[in-house]
Amino acid sequence: MNLDAVTADVIGDVALVLGAAWLLGAVARRIGQPTVVGQIVAGILLGPSLLGRFPGHLTGRLFTHEAVPFISVISQLAVVIFMFSVGYEIDFRSMRRNGRSASLIATGALLVPLALGSGVAMGARHAFSAIGEQHAGGRSFVLFIGVAISITALPVLAAIVRERGIAGTTVGVVATAAAGFMDVSAWLVLAFALIGTEAAGARPWPETVLFIAGFVAVMIFVVRPALKWWIRRPGALVSSQAPAALVLAAAGAWVTASLGLHPIFGAFIAGLVMPGREEAPDADVLRSMEIAGGLLLPLFFVVTGLTTNISALNGGDVALLVVIVACAMFGKIGPGYVMARLGGLDARQSATVAVLVNTRGLTELIALNVGLNAGIITDRLFTILVLMALVTTIMTGPLISAIGRIDKRPSVPQESGSLTEPGVLD
Repeated sequence: MNLDAVTADVIGDVALVLGAAWLLGAVARRIGQPTVVGQIVAGILLGPSLLGRFPGHLTGRLFTHEAVPFISVISQLAVVIFMFSVGYEIDFRSMRRNGRSASLIATGALLVPLALGSGVAMGARHAFSAIGEQHAGGRSFVLFIGVAISITALPVLAAIVRERGIAGTTVGVVATAAAGFMDVSAWLVLAFALIGTEAAGARPWPETVLFIAGFVAVMIFVVRPALKWWIRRPGALVSSQAPAALVLAAAGAWVTASLGLHPIFGAFIAGLVMPGREEAPDADVLRSMEIAGGLLLPLFFVVTGLTTNISALNGGDVALLVVIVACAMFGKIGPGYVMARLGGLDARQSATVAVLVNTRGLTELIALNVGLNAGIITDRLFTILVLMALVTTIMTGPLISAIGRIDKRPSVPQESGSLTEPGVLD
C-alpha cells in the first residue's frame, strides 16, 4: 500500500473515531456519566469486542495494519499533551491548605489498594499464570498490579466534581487535593516498576535510576527557574506560554523515552515544573493543552479498544475480574472514608470523598497501556483491567447520588486555572 493510500486510511479512521467518540460521549453525558466514559466505550466497540465480531473482519478492514502505527503515534502525542496537563493542573496550594485531610486520604486510599493489588498478584500467581502471564510474581508485575488497582484519575474526578456542582466545597477541594497527592505517588511507583523490564533496554537499572534522578533535578533546579525568568521578565518576546508548554512537554517526553521509560513520565514531570502565574496554573495554557490533547484522545481509546477483546474472556477471567474490582473498590472507598473522618470531615462528606477517589478512567488506561507496551502484562489481563477501570468509573456517579445531598458551602474561593475550571474532559 502506497503512502497516499495509507494517508487516506488514517484520515478516514480519524473521522470515524472522532465521530463515534463525540456521539457516545454525548450519550454518556445524557445518562449522567463523564464524557470520557462514552469515549472509552466507543474505542472498545470499534475493536474486536463488537465490530470485529461482524462478518467481513470490519475492524481489520477499517483499521489496517499499515494505518494503525500512524494512529498510535498520533494517540501517543495526545497522551503526552494530556499528561502534561495532569501535572500542570495539580494545585500545590490547595494541597498545602488542605494538607492534613488530603494527605491522610491519599495515604490510605493509595497504600491500601497498592498493598491489596500486590498481595493479589503474589497470592493468585497461579491464576495469573493460567491466563498467560509469564512474569506473574515478578517485581515489576507485582508493583504494576498494585499501581493499576490504586490509581485515581484526577482529571475525571475533577470533571465529576464540576458536574455535581461541588467545585469549591470542602468535598471537592479535599478530593482533588488528595487525588493530586496520589497521582504523583502512583506515577513514581509505576516508573520504578518499569525499571529493569525489556522496555527499559539493556542499560543497568542503577544507571537508569541515576539518569532519571538527574533529569528530575535539572527540571526542578534549572529548567523551572529559567522558565520563570523567561516568562515573567519585562518585554517578554512571547506573550503566550502555550508554545513553551508544548515544547517542554515534548522535550520531557523525549528524555524519559530515551532513558527507557514511557514518554508520559517526562511529560508529567514537565507539567509539574512548568511555572504558572502567581503560583497558579495559567488558565490559557491549561485550556490550550486540554483542547489540543482532548481533540485527539479518542484515537488513544480506539488503540486501547483494538487490544481489548471482551468476547475472548472465559469464566475464570470473569472471576479474576470480580476479585480485582472488589480489591480496587473496597481498597479505595474503605480507607478513603476512614481517613476522611480522621481528617475532620463528617460522615456524608467522607463518603462522597471516598467514592470520588475510586474514579479511574483515562489515567488508568494510560497506565495499563504502559504496562502492556513494556511487556509486563498480556492482552488478556489488559482486557480485564480495562473493564475494572470502566466499572469503577461508571459507578462513581450513581454512588454519589445514593449518598444524597451533600454540603455545598464553599470552603475556598475558586481560582483561575485551578482544578475547578471547566475542561474538555468533563
